[in-house]
Amino acid sequence: MEAQPVINFDNTEHAFAYKSNKELKQARLLFSLMGKNWLVKMGTVMAPPAVKWNLPFVKSLIRSTIFRQFVGGETLEQNAEVADKLEKYGVKVILDYGVEGKEGEENFDHACEEFIRVINYSSTQPNIPFMSIKVTGFARFALLEKMDAMIHQNKGSLMKRYLKAVDDLDANEREEWHRVRTRMLRICETAAKGNVGVFVDAEETWIQDPVDALTILMMDTYNKEKCIVYNTTQHYRHDRLQFLKDSFDAAVERKFILGAKLVRGAYMEKERKRAAEMNYPSPIQPNKEGSDKDFDDAVRFCIDNIDKVSLVVASHNEQSNMLAVKLLEKKGLPLKHPHVHWSQLYGMSDNITFNLAKAGCSVSKYLPFGPIKDVIPYLMRRAQENSSIGGQTGRELGLIEKEMKRRAL
Repeated sequence: MEAQPVINFDNTEHAFAYKSNKELKQARLLFSLMGKNWLVKMGTVMAPPAVKWNLPFVKSLIRSTIFRQFVGGETLEQNAEVADKLEKYGVKVILDYGVEGKEGEENFDHACEEFIRVINYSSTQPNIPFMSIKVTGFARFALLEKMDAMIHQNKGSLMKRYLKAVDDLDANEREEWHRVRTRMLRICETAAKGNVGVFVDAEETWIQDPVDALTILMMDTYNKEKCIVYNTTQHYRHDRLQFLKDSFDAAVERKFILGAKLVRGAYMEKERKRAAEMNYPSPIQPNKEGSDKDFDDAVRFCIDNIDKVSLVVASHNEQSNMLAVKLLEKKGLPLKHPHVHWSQLYGMSDNITFNLAKAGCSVSKYLPFGPIKDVIPYLMRRAQENSSIGGQTGRELGLIEKEMKRRAL
């Protein structure tokens, strides 16, 4: 067996080869600012209304700083420039059309058409194997919330509870849900024809059940021969490892490939606050160790069943990414296994992404795009994430400064 390349996440030469000296300095300044909690808190309060009011100075400032770091561009054409640049270093792209929180049937239909447009574009590009969607982009939040509550009240498997919930909707809501399901079917059908993978993003716990059920239905339809549809499991939730195993059992029974995108999660503070306010048990792990253990156990479970699971390790945790590498090596499987993919957000953890790519792994950057007013919620989450995750900003800064010193020598 041919020896696998040695992967070193401290190799900054590989990590930042795609960045110029000027771009490194800009990244260093941005992460330095995001390390100041007071500044991030002020910015996340003031930036959204300023963008909504269309203040030119604010939009220009955002565009030249945080937008440039974490977003591919405002249009598909601008995104293409970033994708072409990443392709030179063996890194693929997951396109994400930045639409969140826009209510109304007209907006839902528009979002659906945009998702389809992105899929059709991706199908013509060799470096864009996946795209990402949010069901909240084309479904009313309150309807999802009501269905989730109804599903919880019912008994039996998730799918039985989901089908009963649909039946129990009133006539208007049932018709509205039919439109949601039709949009999802159109998106997945287009993806299947274009051979583009669809990542269905995770949502808040109080709307997640109908999203899970709808995604499993799509996998049962489109994942028979190869994996097109992927569900996202957030392992800072203490129930998601078991849910992953239950989903696998359903895939075996229904004879489809389980698409499993593993993340730690994005709504922790919101989830804990809501649980406390409404006096129900928090769905979040009691500590970080619990999240890490369940995430890594999920990686092990997927690779142990890799013939029936298509795995995406979507993580900024070096140990979890390396675990997937070591498990493949232990089983004598290639790092570029067709059912294993790694991914990190654009603008973060380049030391993981580019060193995995250098070793021959199938790896991508999650690349959002859209007008600033549409991606501002995403940008605010990135700012908050980098200010609150212990060590993340310091790690990014340390690696950037290490590379700047290396280049200077």
